[in-house]
Amino acid sequence: MTFQETTQYRSWVEVDLGHFAANWEAIKKQVGPGVQIMQVVKADGYGHGAIEISNAALKNGASCLGVANADEGVQLRVSGITAPVVILSPATIPEIEQIIKYSLIPSISALDFARELQEKSCSAGVITPVHVEIDTGMGRGGILLKEALQGIREIAVMPNLKLEGLFSHFSESEILSFYNQLQWEEFQKLLGQIDSLGIDIPIRHISNSGAIINYPQCNLDLVRPGLITYGIHPSTETTHKIHLRPVMSFKTRIALIKDFPEGYGIGYGRTFITRRPTRIATIPVGYGDGLGWLLSNQGEALVGGKRTPIVGRISMDMCTLNISAVDGCHVGDEVVLLGSQGEETISLEQIAVRSHSIGYEILCALGKRAPRVFCRDGMPDRVEPRLRRIFIPGEERSISRIDGIIRSCLQARARNDELGNAIYSEMFEILFGKNDRRLDLRSDFRYEVTFSAFTASEIAAAPARKDFFKVTTHIEYSKELRDSRLMIGCAFDEKHLAELFENSLCEYRWLLNTEQNGNPEEDFVVKKISIDEKNLPLLEKSSKSGALELVYGLEELQEKINTIARFEIETETRQRMDSRIFSAYIVYPTRGVSISFNYAKTDIKNVRDVSFFSGKHHTPEATRVPGESVRLTIADDAWIFPTSGVTFFWDL
Repeated sequence: MTFQETTQYRSWVEVDLGHFAANWEAIKKQVGPGVQIMQVVKADGYGHGAIEISNAALKNGASCLGVANADEGVQLRVSGITAPVVILSPATIPEIEQIIKYSLIPSISALDFARELQEKSCSAGVITPVHVEIDTGMGRGGILLKEALQGIREIAVMPNLKLEGLFSHFSESEILSFYNQLQWEEFQKLLGQIDSLGIDIPIRHISNSGAIINYPQCNLDLVRPGLITYGIHPSTETTHKIHLRPVMSFKTRIALIKDFPEGYGIGYGRTFITRRPTRIATIPVGYGDGLGWLLSNQGEALVGGKRTPIVGRISMDMCTLNISAVDGCHVGDEVVLLGSQGEETISLEQIAVRSHSIGYEILCALGKRAPRVFCRDGMPDRVEPRLRRIFIPGEERSISRIDGIIRSCLQARARNDELGNAIYSEMFEILFGKNDRRLDLRSDFRYEVTFSAFTASEIAAAPARKDFFKVTTHIEYSKELRDSRLMIGCAFDEKHLAELFENSLCEYRWLLNTEQNGNPEEDFVVKKISIDEKNLPLLEKSSKSGALELVYGLEELQEKINTIARFEIETETRQRMDSRIFSAYIVYPTRGVSISFNYAKTDIKNVRDVSFFSGKHHTPEATRVPGESVRLTIADDAWIFPTSGVTFFWDL
């Protein structure tokens, strides 16, 4: 596709709304009349652009939209979308305020959430529609089958909840299997029991993309296509059953061309050595743009209509191509990493195989720093940067319009919608939204977490510890000192964790899972608190029903108030070995970050990390020592904004 405006971008993602519409027509033909279709737009529309995809789907006949969480629903609402929006993942109690405010439809997987939603809906004077998820064998979200009927009975009589939908989820719908049939039979049996009780649930659904193709008998009232609307088959078994057209292409341009002699090393680690005189093109795309590191010396790109190999290691912002076999290459020539050029095509499935991944992951990651170029059947339509202005409906009050203008300006200045929203929510609101809160900026943030085994004597004192890791966290940062005292809080549930965040004296918070049947005062221990290397003694200790609060202080710190001080906090707690996941979050605007996960003294192996940083430099540099540690760093002069962090996964 020729589109002059793309020359100003290092790389861009083309989203063909004509192909998207063609896929919709194929899906409507597949499911037939009388079946509603939900467009799933989780993860920014699988990387295609949630707002634009939602609008296109609604024009093509979507009855509702599916998102993963309340924040994704709010994004659609503030962009002007008024269609029903269903949160498909189990909704959480902290999301209830947004659910009610923005008229979102939560899915219920637990009665405790339903009761809280009923209470808050009653207080707000609204009727909230809900969809109840049933776990028929997926083993993820949903109410267990044995508890489902009683749970539905209870929800059905809650006066401020409208039981609009009931759904389940196939665990392997991309293939034909006996297990899918068992899930379907269990769901049908439950539906029959509900009908016999006279409970009216108008929308019943179980079919995702794979089931739409493989199990047409399971369509019920509504289907939930995601992957197939974007032109991707769930598996090779479905390719002959429905014709789909890929919607996304990822492209860039050659930034540099060099001729190298035989024996020259290319890229980090010299993993590619030229065997003969070789022409190498550098393109401005790397793993920071979602081009997986595993494609190093494995992947391909299209240049001049020919396949060219990626050679050398893919780095954060660049990679290199061997273009020796392509005649007439020039700086500025188009390079296709996903999509077609001439007679050649690089498909998502090919990339997934070479990077040992799946199509879902690649779609969500590819070109995450790139603008979206929307077109129709190859003809250019418009360019939308990764930042998109928020549309405020004309009938909104002037204060809402001003709010939107301020938010949009922050997004434009940051050149990233996520970063702009972080600035707005966490800085602007702190400055003007609450009179008792001050802007809290931190720098040189160091978060060291170390997993180790409990000693024999520690296990003897508390036998349950044999199933847990000892977790030591050491945190350091610099910030303005506001008080000669500070509080360390350990919450036992999300509600009290939120209360700790509202306490201006609370400097550090931890959420302890009380389902571990431990003693909070034993299983959360503060080992050290210091400010400018002065240790702070414990002044007060209180244990409430929902939190442990520890107040430390030192009178001589009074003279340092309103100056920059260095804080150091070390705690010791525990985590179940079989949880296999640990997350570290940044909840304040921070400049310079280092987060490390140390596990050398454990049986942990195959550690993976998924980072989610909002800021201009949102891809941290990773240093991994197999079997020992993972460290993620952001330069000391780079700002990172709230909602950032990293999640570590591992095997045992």
